[in-house]
Amino acid sequence: MWTWPDRIQALRSRDVPGELDAPLVLGALGLAALGLVMVASSSMAIAEGSGLGAFHHVIRHAVFLGLGLCVAGVVLTTPLAWLERHSRLLLLLGFLLLLAVLVPGLGRTRNGATRWLELGVMGFQVVEAVKLIVIVYLASYAVRFSIQLRTSMFGMVKPLLLVAAIVGLLLAQPDFGSAALICAVAGGMIFVAGARLRDIGLLVGGGVPLMAIVAIAEPYRVQRLKSFLDPWADPFNDGFQLSQALIAIGRGEWFGVGLGSSVQKLFYLPEAYTDFILAVIAEELGLVGVVLVLALFALVVWRCFRIGLAAVRHGLPFGGYCAIGVGLSLGVQALVSIGVNLGVLPTKGLTLPLISAGGSSLLMTAAAVALALRVGWELAQRIEVESTGRPLAPDDIAALASAVRGESAARPPAIPEPAAGLASGGRIEPSLGVLEPLSGHRRAPA
Repeated sequence: MWTWPDRIQALRSRDVPGELDAPLVLGALGLAALGLVMVASSSMAIAEGSGLGAFHHVIRHAVFLGLGLCVAGVVLTTPLAWLERHSRLLLLLGFLLLLAVLVPGLGRTRNGATRWLELGVMGFQVVEAVKLIVIVYLASYAVRFSIQLRTSMFGMVKPLLLVAAIVGLLLAQPDFGSAALICAVAGGMIFVAGARLRDIGLLVGGGVPLMAIVAIAEPYRVQRLKSFLDPWADPFNDGFQLSQALIAIGRGEWFGVGLGSSVQKLFYLPEAYTDFILAVIAEELGLVGVVLVLALFALVVWRCFRIGLAAVRHGLPFGGYCAIGVGLSLGVQALVSIGVNLGVLPTKGLTLPLISAGGSSLLMTAAAVALALRVGWELAQRIEVESTGRPLAPDDIAALASAVRGESAARPPAIPEPAAGLASGGRIEPSLGVLEPLSGHRRAPA
């Protein structure tokens, strides 16, 4: 018969202080504040000319920022263990959302693409949620099948088959930009999780040509590629958007023409407050403004990576992979959006995270940043526990310890079966469910 040792004092996770990563918070808030100012500057003339009222897009952007803070609050209070446990259900939800968009009457079509789910008061671009769901699922898979992922080709390919199915649904909308982004993030997470380089090389060698074939399969994508290579060949038709963006960037020079003084945003530059907002920033704030944007994104991505790597080192691999996935997603999307504005990448319908106007993007980017902050919070708890030398335990194990010590009259919960690992002396990690030996535990004599 096994009994709980008298001297164990398990800490409840809610009793251990955590802390938010201040640089990550400041970086995200800096991007959001800059975005609010630039959406106001770049959209007021367009909104007034359309009869919507000068502050229409500004108010809408501010409302979604407020809703994004609420969503971030929910994610921030959600334990990583809950996300890990329900990752497969979340993936199923992602598939259902992508399928719902293609159902007539549910999906909303704009500019020839069906990417929005009609919710009455607003349209929700489901791929923004799917990006985060893919990150959570791949992090969960990397923990559950870490050995197979690191030692076999099939172990690496299994989760990517699901990613390929998601990419297929995105191409049906069509949304090639988001599909390419998800592929890049998935490949990066698989690499960080320890997949063999030769397996990754084979996958990239087969995947890149396939994506290239898909890219040139549609005439409009070929036309975008041609206009990207030489926008001045047809500056009033196919090359109009990029040529106007380059004019705006050139006018900004070092310090810009001044906040609110952009000329290109006055009906010359299409999508001035969404996909091409960086061109307006470059025109009004100059190179200094562009460098500021790059620095803020670099800060956010660096903190996500730092949190993720530290979490993996301290025994929180699921949270670590989530934070790294968030950093990859934000970094790659920002680089693509900036590259499109500067004319170094073909035009894609990707927003600049936390800066461009777009309700779905704001909501889910706030959720992604909050997920990285949650990882940092639980990491701070883990480090605090390690410094005390006391085990961090779920509430039911803590209650059992209290009952054994005589501190509680409540009946302790049932002891797990010995085969689960407690019989040999161990502790249960709350987010991973991994049993580790705990020194000083012995079986009581029969």
